[in-house]
Amino acid sequence: MSSVKVKTRRGAAKRFKATGSGYKRKSANRSHILTKMTTKRKRNLRGVTPVDPADVKAVKRMLGDK
Repeated sequence: MSSVKVKTRRGAAKRFKATGSGYKRKSANRSHILTKMTTKRKRNLRGVTPVDPADVKAVKRMLGDK
């Protein structure tokens, strides 16, 4: 039996971080063209949110976690 190392998807490694209870991610739509966006909308896009339970399996696979 050969043990093959699993390579991490580097794009996913930059976007997701593991926490004690799951994974966290940043909100989308915060990179550019922010002048037309209301202050309230930009404020609500700040910070991190947990990854949806439906996507956890895919994120785990991309990060090479068991």
